[in-house]
Amino acid sequence: MAVVEAEVVGGVGHVVLNRPEALNSLNGAMIDGIRAALDAWRDDDAVDSVLVTSSSPRAFCAGGDIKAIRQAVVDGDHDAGPRYFADEYDLDELIANYPKPYIAVIEAAAFGGGLGVSIHGSIRIVTENAVLAMPETAIGFVPDVGSSYFLSRLPGHIGRYLALTGTRITGSDAVALGLATHFCPSESVDELKADILAGTDIHEVLTRYTTVPSTELSFDAEAVAQVFEKESLVDIIDALQCDTPWSRTTKTQLATLSPTSLMATDALIARGAGSTLRECLDRELRVATWIIAEPDFAEGVRAVLVDKDRAPQWKPLVLEMVRPEAFQQLL
Repeated sequence: MAVVEAEVVGGVGHVVLNRPEALNSLNGAMIDGIRAALDAWRDDDAVDSVLVTSSSPRAFCAGGDIKAIRQAVVDGDHDAGPRYFADEYDLDELIANYPKPYIAVIEAAAFGGGLGVSIHGSIRIVTENAVLAMPETAIGFVPDVGSSYFLSRLPGHIGRYLALTGTRITGSDAVALGLATHFCPSESVDELKADILAGTDIHEVLTRYTTVPSTELSFDAEAVAQVFEKESLVDIIDALQCDTPWSRTTKTQLATLSPTSLMATDALIARGAGSTLRECLDRELRVATWIIAEPDFAEGVRAVLVDKDRAPQWKPLVLEMVRPEAFQQLL
């Protein structure tokens, strides 16, 4: 079974992410398969646009194949991770600069690398069942795939909040924030995809099937702006002392995450706001290469994805003990 199915239908290059047993977690074969299809179709006059969908009802793409990268680190293979990330980030840049409409349809979970192969596209369609997140700080890693570019540009410090906490957002949130371009009710999404593959003009399809979702966000944007504008992470945590449901939840979230990841993530988001996508990807590659060799990565992936005990033992345990000079030179 091919982990990426690619064919031309009705003048549309159709990529189907097809690793459902792993929730379409991107492995090297998937990255190579998507890249090969995009390279083949770039200058093919018979292909007018690209449509990317999932064979799994549970996930568009649950992220990168982080368990395999952890295993490589544990086995002493220190080249596998950087090589994987370099290939993945190059694919993300290819998508961002693709000369033809690149249409991603997100009907379920899209985490981490799943955003890399969707958010950089020109048309990003979500349904009410879509769930988006960059949850890397929970596994001792950092948000990557160009997220320091697209999250740092969100209003009201929302990108900083999403990057640090890994908070999941809805499809309507994604449209309101500009991470998605269109909202299609799930009851119509199969017809939308069928019409695209039938060669119907994409603007006609979008007009026919997409609607305007609620602009009310699923989180307290005003509270996010007030708290996440603070200068440092310690200041953010201090600002969460107020006794509201959102502040309690957010403070609890941050307390469970890798201090090293939080510090490095905050630095990436701060630098990303004034950088190009390529600069962000290069910076993320340097930081990713560094952090997967740190103890929190193997421990975080173990706790969340391998043993699933959700009880990581971070080293160091608190933000005040993190040495920012360990990664500042990488920025």
